[in-house]
Amino acid sequence: MPHHNDLQLLNSSDDLQPPDMSEIRVVLLGNIQSERTAVVNFILEVPVFSPEEEPDYQPVRGLLRDKEIILINTPDLLLPNISEDDLREHVENCVRLTAPGPHVFLLVLQPETFTEGHKQRLCKVLKLFEKRVFDHSLVLLSASKERGSSFMEELGLHRPLKDLIKMCSYRYLWRKNLEPRELFTRLVQIFKENNGECVRYKAHS
Repeated sequence: MPHHNDLQLLNSSDDLQPPDMSEIRVVLLGNIQSERTAVVNFILEVPVFSPEEEPDYQPVRGLLRDKEIILINTPDLLLPNISEDDLREHVENCVRLTAPGPHVFLLVLQPETFTEGHKQRLCKVLKLFEKRVFDHSLVLLSASKERGSSFMEELGLHRPLKDLIKMCSYRYLWRKNLEPRELFTRLVQIFKENNGECVRYKAHS
């Protein structure tokens, strides 16, 4: 397995990123650990982690020419039994590793298992950061089964996801048929939309 710091993304043109961007820091959150792990591997196009591997907060770095993407995969922060103290400790670990703060929160969600409780706990995590946190968030949806076009109608009736996507100003992508380059481009677009500013943790504001 390659060393995390030696990983390299596919080559791409400079128009995917602002010329002054040296790195983009991304924190992954979601309701299924194996899905978040799969997305890290997907972005880097390298099997960095096995699906069963527990996230250890080690930053994973990928190079796109002379630019760097830093991915922080979190443990399961949406569990119902996690204490307030443990939650803050986990979030502060993310803050420490993305100092001075993350540029993007990538919300990796599986519609079939995402509940109102998950939404509330996810919002609790995000609201530990400054109020513009949802401007820095992108929802990435994956489905465990093949779905027809009617699934888009079903999604419209899925209140927790519908509410969350609305809070993120309708920034969402489907994992199916998505290319790593497309996802990276969208992450960089969010970086640009926020003028390269990161999200600050409220306790450190």
